[in-house]
Amino acid sequence: MDPNRHMRHSVYNDYAAQTRVAMFSDFDLSINEIARLGYGPVLFQEETKFFKEIHLLETITVTCALTMMRRDGSRWSFLHELLKEGENGIKAAQIAVDGAWLNLDSRTLGTIPELREVMNRFPKTENFKWLPDKT
Repeated sequence: MDPNRHMRHSVYNDYAAQTRVAMFSDFDLSINEIARLGYGPVLFQEETKFFKEIHLLETITVTCALTMMRRDGSRWSFLHELLKEGENGIKAAQIAVDGAWLNLDSRTLGTIPELREVMNRFPKTENFKWLPDKT
């Protein structure tokens, strides 16, 4: 909570990040397994829009869906919505992130088949689009 008695701005983004990480586990590829395979997520951009305050002890739901992705899974964008349960799903915030996979040894961007296969099964927004392949 911040001095205004609502959830601190950065916590919205923390909830979104936790939801992304948990989604991989929900689809049978934990973040620990991804690291064991030599990769980790890296963000290029994170944009947060705030609509409603979230107060202490309010229950929220955090959604997560792909908005864009390269077919090989190497680049991706997610959209999160933080919804207030007590107000019939009123949107409190929207968070959009753009990222890629970092090879933890070479420190270069890349991907592996396991990531692509799991991400292809993720929820996608209605306006989802495939990003052009790397040229």
